[in-house]
Amino acid sequence: MGWERGQNGAGWEPGPGLPAAPARDPRLAGFAKDGEWDTCPPSAALALALEGASGPGWGCAGASRDELVGLLRRWAALEAWAAAGRLGVLRALIRDDDQPLPGGSRHGDLPDGWSKSLTHEVAAALAVSVPTAENMMWLAWDLRVRLPGIAGLLADGTLACAKARAVDDAFQLLSDEDAARAEAMILAELPGKNYGQVKRLAEQAAVTVDPGAAARRREDAERNKARVTMFREDSGALALAGRDLPADETLAAHARVGARAQEYQESGVFPKDTRIDQLRAAAYVDLLNGTPAAARIASGALPGTGPADDAGTGRDHEADAVPEQSQHRSCPDDWDGDDPETGPDADESGGSRPDDGGPPSGPHGSGGTGGSKGSSRRPGAPAASGPAGNDVRAQLSAASPSPASSPERPPKLADLVIPLVTLLGLAERPGEGHGLGPIDPELCRALAVSAAASPFSRLCVTVTGPSGIAIGHGCAKLTRKSRKSPTDRTLVAALVGTRAALPARVNLTIPASRLAELTGHDPATGPPGQVPWTFTLDQDVGPPGGFGAWTLTVPGGRQLTVPLEPVPAFTCDHRHESHAYQPNDTLRHLVQVRDGECTFPPCSRHARETDFEHAVPYDQGGRTCACNAGARSRQCHRVKQSKGWLVTQPKPGWHQWETPAGRVYTQGPKRYPD
Repeated sequence: MGWERGQNGAGWEPGPGLPAAPARDPRLAGFAKDGEWDTCPPSAALALALEGASGPGWGCAGASRDELVGLLRRWAALEAWAAAGRLGVLRALIRDDDQPLPGGSRHGDLPDGWSKSLTHEVAAALAVSVPTAENMMWLAWDLRVRLPGIAGLLADGTLACAKARAVDDAFQLLSDEDAARAEAMILAELPGKNYGQVKRLAEQAAVTVDPGAAARRREDAERNKARVTMFREDSGALALAGRDLPADETLAAHARVGARAQEYQESGVFPKDTRIDQLRAAAYVDLLNGTPAAARIASGALPGTGPADDAGTGRDHEADAVPEQSQHRSCPDDWDGDDPETGPDADESGGSRPDDGGPPSGPHGSGGTGGSKGSSRRPGAPAASGPAGNDVRAQLSAASPSPASSPERPPKLADLVIPLVTLLGLAERPGEGHGLGPIDPELCRALAVSAAASPFSRLCVTVTGPSGIAIGHGCAKLTRKSRKSPTDRTLVAALVGTRAALPARVNLTIPASRLAELTGHDPATGPPGQVPWTFTLDQDVGPPGGFGAWTLTVPGGRQLTVPLEPVPAFTCDHRHESHAYQPNDTLRHLVQVRDGECTFPPCSRHARETDFEHAVPYDQGGRTCACNAGARSRQCHRVKQSKGWLVTQPKPGWHQWETPAGRVYTQGPKRYPD
């Protein structure tokens, strides 16, 4: 006895003994794909239709999957419309108050300020704090005065209020004129983007139109706001965080934490279901407390737990780790002479990056927790021994730090995208960092020099088309001359100064239209203090159909050869096709460069942390080639293989996802800063 699927698969029907389900509302058909209500702008009429079609308790009786998705989308649009209405009323209150700040003026029909009395009245009416009311009122003001395009997307239900606020926050330091320019740059790109993607687009635009403001804000924070804070999490546990720290030194420190966590993972003494984040947390506190890796491994215990023989503390996070098939050397050619089997990429372990679908739930964000189901230990691993609880902490604290307890391990590389013209002094273009967002030009140069000082770093060059899509790519490899000549580490150290060397994977981007002007470029014409980077065309012919072979000179005098071959976007010549299920390293790398991230539109997992996945399955005749491949996170890969989903690739790099409801969402290639 219970509710059962209807005969046509639509909705649910009561089983024997239960009251009859409400009748299907005739307006439901209008919410199917391209239906009357599916495409209409938000309005009071839409609200009535949604209320009627959703039925009592929003049970949506008799609705098909497609109609349910249509209802979901229009309710979200109505929510954005309601937020636009609320902000409109706030603007009316500001006009009615008509008390600009002392010395203030007006922008159109709005004064440049309002009384504290009005702010408190709004706070009381909405039952929010006074600062929240103030922020809400400034958002209403900005959307009318500075960002009318964003206001329009909010009013027509395209952009949620949280996303509109993210754009407004990113543009706070811009002048009205620069804000208008930045808005125009991203307006067409915002529909269909999640919160994190909207935020990154807005920040990138802000740095592009005014790179100096971004650099000044960052430098002021590093100088005057750097701090370490300890606070209590909602769970009752504690958090220790460094805030407003220098980017390169912080990235280098994070790499050390990752390398130590990898050492713990490979020791085999911790349960197999231990999350990589747990190991990073242990590495973090151990490095701060001077606890050697050997002591942690000998104890067999993670912070807050007993030895490894006790119950495990994690849940199965198979989908959070880098899939086995994607643990490979991303760059086929090493650029600093490392052994390809023991270099930094060979040992790299994958990390978990949650999809940034919206703003954090609190001032510090929060992480999820999972239950445990016993524990296991890798066969052949040494048995854990030692006391549990506080005794384990005492054992770790008592261990004398020994820098020689274990050799330095290759660190996890930071991912940076830096315009080559910025390094050469030809333009002030911002870059970006995975997990960092946009990087102002000054910081781009500093991070590039720090990366050049690390023996673990990797360099690539990507040629971009008019829209920022990768159309050429090459991995840098030391020339024979540089392999035989010692690196001028003294010069590199002088360039880096007191900052730490940064192990990083640096992708230098250059528009195809600017390659010609780089021939014969004199670095002395760059700005004062310009780092001596050069990029010159070799006499040797590069890969067929590519952009030639180039020589890149980095700080310290090393010279690297960069053969630029075509990236399979738009068209594919199948030159790197594999006739086996697994791709070769070059094919995998070029697909990662082209896609940039997981190809499911709302997912932001880096392409290096994803599966190489066939659109048409290999066992059904699909080619192991760029024209049939895409980067998919493990979770998105599994969803794509589940019933009702279909992913096609009408042209290389354009991925169309059709859902079980019949809706189609398209993700194109990554657009690089150039």
